[in-house]
Amino acid sequence: MNDNGSASRRVSVDGVHVVDKTADRPVFKQIADDLRIQIELGSLAPGDRLPSETQLMDLYRVARMTVRQALASLKAEGLVIPEHGRGVFVRGRPVVRRIASDRFARRHREAGQAAFIAEAEGVGAPSVDELEVGHESATPELREIFALPARARVLARRRRYLLDGQPVELAASYVPSTLAKGTAIEQRHTGPGGIYARLEEQGHTLAEFTEEVGARMPSPEERSRLRLPEGTPVLTVRRIAFDTNGVAVELTDTVKAAPSYVLEYRFPAM
Repeated sequence: MNDNGSASRRVSVDGVHVVDKTADRPVFKQIADDLRIQIELGSLAPGDRLPSETQLMDLYRVARMTVRQALASLKAEGLVIPEHGRGVFVRGRPVVRRIASDRFARRHREAGQAAFIAEAEGVGAPSVDELEVGHESATPELREIFALPARARVLARRRRYLLDGQPVELAASYVPSTLAKGTAIEQRHTGPGGIYARLEEQGHTLAEFTEEVGARMPSPEERSRLRLPEGTPVLTVRRIAFDTNGVAVELTDTVKAAPSYVLEYRFPAM
């Protein structure tokens, strides 16, 4: 049985998929279970079109409303996407395995790879859009983290990351303006190795990172920008970079589409 209590394989008789109309589990959920299994096993692959409502009605011998409830359930889980005039399709999202202990390794910066490029390697084609760069007043929270005086400013870099054209992450990075002024960090394209490589070139050798990971439902704006189906959660990660003097030199807040990421952490057993 899977987590939803459904059978591990479909049962069909004379081409009709069997649902138990006397069971406690509603029929539409049984149909959703059946279709979910086909998606999980790859019988319905990413990009495949599901049978039409009429075909599903015939397949399960149920009413149209029951079929629509089943499809709505799968849509809420983020497994399928309806396309007006075309049908319902299996949602395809590349999965990024984010290895936290490796993604900021100096060897990636020396090879000219920013963190997202390094972790997306071998998964799909990474790209960035909706890029905004500019100096702004530091919030009280940023002033505290960076130990900045009142009325201090920071350079903010806000962008959206895509994998194979599909939005997977929103990010906002902040660097004290005193560290960013006159460097490529102020430019749209920071150059090989990204922000961290530019900071180290200025003598701020990175020694440590801290991360806080959370999960929540997205705001309407986040859901729209990440093109998330209804009911899909996001992961939040706040990362702070410290130099060898223990000074915070950069902070990044990211909002990640949860179905697109696996977070992997490796650490020694002490």
